[in-house]
Amino acid sequence: MVRIVALYGSPRKSGNTAMLLSRAVEGAREAGAVVDCFYLRDLKISPCLELYGCKASGRCIIEDDFHKIADAILQSRGIMLASPVFFYTVSAHTKIFMDRCQSLWVKRYWIDAVPFGSKDYPRRGFFIAAGATQGKKLFDGVLLTARYFFDAVGADLWDSLLVRGVDAEGDVLHRPQDLITAQEKGKEFARVLIESF
Repeated sequence: MVRIVALYGSPRKSGNTAMLLSRAVEGAREAGAVVDCFYLRDLKISPCLELYGCKASGRCIIEDDFHKIADAILQSRGIMLASPVFFYTVSAHTKIFMDRCQSLWVKRYWIDAVPFGSKDYPRRGFFIAAGATQGKKLFDGVLLTARYFFDAVGADLWDSLLVRGVDAEGDVLHRPQDLITAQEKGKEFARVLIESF
């Protein structure tokens, strides 16, 4: 059975990215995947304190809710991450979580000695982002951040759904095609994982 971790990175539980991710989760479940959902804003996750206690085993030594998600990621075949664009990157909740994944980077590259640049990934990632403007470079920074995050946790960026021009809570409800696309991409993501399982 294929497991997917869904990370809700919006500070609004019913925000635009949360709605898009919920539709993707629905699609993945329809395709037969088991999806574990985590709302980052509701969890107690410290920022990375650069203690480097993770050098011993690849496990962060700060004991908080981070470990629930990290353990789920290590047992998963796929990760769906959704965040609004804040100053050309992810939300603060998402960034704090990403920074704590330094411990998983240490495990992958220092402890397990995976060669840098290796494309041998045990899992895949799907990224959803929404931003208020129509700017040509709106998603440049956030996509770069997402790619490096996925690499750190042993995933390649399979695909992304990037939605411009949504800001106020519920704006995406006036964009039914984006919601349909999110659900279809969720289904496709699960199918790809199931076929490669």
